[in-house]
Amino acid sequence: MNQIETKMGNLRLHGMSRTWEALKETRRLHELNLQEGMEILLQAEEEERTNRRFKRLSANAGFRYRASIEELRLDPSRGVDKNLITALATGEYIAQGTAVLISGSTGCGKSFLSSALGHQACLQGYKVAYFNTQKLMLKAKLVRLEGSSIRFFDKLAKADLLILDDFGLTHLDKQQEMDFMEMIEDRHGKRSTIIVSQLPVGSWYDVFTEETVADAVLDRLVHGSYRIEIKGESLRKKQ
Repeated sequence: MNQIETKMGNLRLHGMSRTWEALKETRRLHELNLQEGMEILLQAEEEERTNRRFKRLSANAGFRYRASIEELRLDPSRGVDKNLITALATGEYIAQGTAVLISGSTGCGKSFLSSALGHQACLQGYKVAYFNTQKLMLKAKLVRLEGSSIRFFDKLAKADLLILDDFGLTHLDKQQEMDFMEMIEDRHGKRSTIIVSQLPVGSWYDVFTEETVADAVLDRLVHGSYRIEIKGESLRKKQ
């Protein structure tokens, strides 16, 4: 027994080890045949590794909120389509590299929704990166000064899902426009991007100063995207 436990520890089979201890304590160990015991131990190890991966992916993503699909208020009167959210929860849009555009007034639950979709993606094993758009653009400016922009943009491009919150709160300067276009271009048709904004999608054009850049970015984002426009007053006022 001690040798088995030692080997589990050496191999870092933590899920198996804990379940093995539980089987011993409940005296079920000798009631199971080899196949039954292996199935229980392997399932425990699989669940342990899945949970560890989710925690790591979630921590690295930098979400604004801890949220889940189950916590969402799927109210059709607020423009939240239950069928669409259910479809997005499958993660198929990530596999297809499709964008999701979420708009609505301050406090209506946009960021919570995007965080829930991000957490769901982590549960499915996807790498997610969550940013406030303005802070991301400042970060892009900084890495250019440091000479590490190539690595920075490559990392963004490799995220399975990139969530950009609070898009359009400020206008982009020329360099920021080019940086933003590069981010979108790197991901177009290959990786999924969620854009969250207080502005309706029809007003996003005004965030840019260069018409050609605006056309290029919005053509890649809007075409074929999923659109969610949350209606109603701030949920914060009701709390």
